[in-house]
Amino acid sequence: MASERQARIPAELTSRARWVRHKDKVPLRTDGRFASVKNPSSWSDYRAVASASTGDGIGFVLAAGDGIVVVDLDHAVEDGSVLPWAQAIVDQLPPTYMERGRSGTGLHLWFRGAVPAGRRIRKGELAFEVYSDRRYIIVGDRVPGTPLSLAVLPDAAGLIASL
Repeated sequence: MASERQARIPAELTSRARWVRHKDKVPLRTDGRFASVKNPSSWSDYRAVASASTGDGIGFVLAAGDGIVVVDLDHAVEDGSVLPWAQAIVDQLPPTYMERGRSGTGLHLWFRGAVPAGRRIRKGELAFEVYSDRRYIIVGDRVPGTPLSLAVLPDAAGLIASL
């Protein structure tokens, strides 16, 4: 089962020791103790986390210098379809690994790049988040048809600000 799931997550992620378990959105070590997004000694490799049974699932820690950016679109999927506002954002970004969040209503788009600081962007009642450091992302199910690799987002901060 762990190897089947690993095959649906880009090797760019599974090859890094940036993995944690989680319970109620709290990051955990494989032994159930709290994991800190600021303390690499509390993270594990993918195999250890995937084979552990602690908590509700797995997450990936975003760390400075790794060059990974996640665009988190909350409440972007309704009745199995991506909502128009979210699709407009997805369409402006390069094709990349994308997954549904644990709730089934959010989307995570994974890129290679960096943003100077994580931020929450509001457009009216809509909001999305962009992170590349000191956060962990609960890993969901890959959106069928999306690449199994991370696209480069060379000017992540500029592009995100323009959305």
